[in-house]
Amino acid sequence: MTKPPPFIVYPDERLRRAAAIQPVDDTLRAIGADLLAAAVAAQAYGLAAAHIGHVAPLAVVSFGDPATRDYMLLFNPRVIATAGPEIAGPEGSVSMPGIEVDVIRPERARIGFDDEAGQAIELDLSGFAARVAQHEIDQVNGVFFLSSISRLKRDAAIKRFAKLGRRMG
Repeated sequence: MTKPPPFIVYPDERLRRAAAIQPVDDTLRAIGADLLAAAVAAQAYGLAAAHIGHVAPLAVVSFGDPATRDYMLLFNPRVIATAGPEIAGPEGSVSMPGIEVDVIRPERARIGFDDEAGQAIELDLSGFAARVAQHEIDQVNGVFFLSSISRLKRDAAIKRFAKLGRRMG
């Protein structure tokens, strides 16, 4: 396996750009292979193509037990519907390492996506899998996870990240 591509770092503008739906082709599948390699290397619960520098309609998500990382590539992913109570849960990003904040999301989500052959699939998710899918689909749509919290909490997270960068750099 080739070395996975590096992750882009917040506030890279690609994290704010929405990917346009496109047919599943060899170019998109190649990005998917890189995205999958990056997810495996980082042991991420999920990633969007933007994390490796591609504004493409593609995410990889682990739907099962978080310990197993049973990844699935989602081409042209979308949230069809959400349901259930809205629950706060910790979220972070490989593009902002060391930062985790509570984000409120619906407990259940019905998502749609294309598989590698371009076939449409729909899945009903709940709990952690629903959270990860919603988080990554938001990112495909140019919505970085910090956009889902209050300005005060967002500013505090950005300051913490800047402080971490100074310590590490």
